[in-house]
Amino acid sequence: MFTVTVRDHVMIAHSFRGEVFGPAQRLHGATYVVDAAFRRAELDSDGLVVDIGRATEQLRAVLEPFAYRNLDELPEFAGVNTSTEYLAKVIADRLAERVNAGELGEGARGLAGLAVTLHESHLAWASYERAL
Repeated sequence: MFTVTVRDHVMIAHSFRGEVFGPAQRLHGATYVVDAAFRRAELDSDGLVVDIGRATEQLRAVLEPFAYRNLDELPEFAGVNTSTEYLAKVIADRLAERVNAGELGEGARGLAGLAVTLHESHLAWASYERAL
């Protein structure tokens, strides 16, 4: 399996509900380093997994609505704990929608899957992987 990964980052604010979260129940910020890994068994006719430029642009476009925002205030996250794990899935699903819409180019339609990893720090991260 071939893989190409692109990276960006996003700064957000949020809070959590539930005793398990301790002090993170209060409003706090996070800066995530975000990796999007695109996978396929065979290279496309241009010898690529995916166009790195387009993949980078689309990752930025998916992250932009969250940048410098309090996720608690966004209607799409009402009643949801926006954990790192949860956000990895949201980002992966939105990237998948863009792949399926052709926004990463026709060659990207042959992708087998993608994985999104959100790095909270150099010590902790969470990922979500899905088929395409």
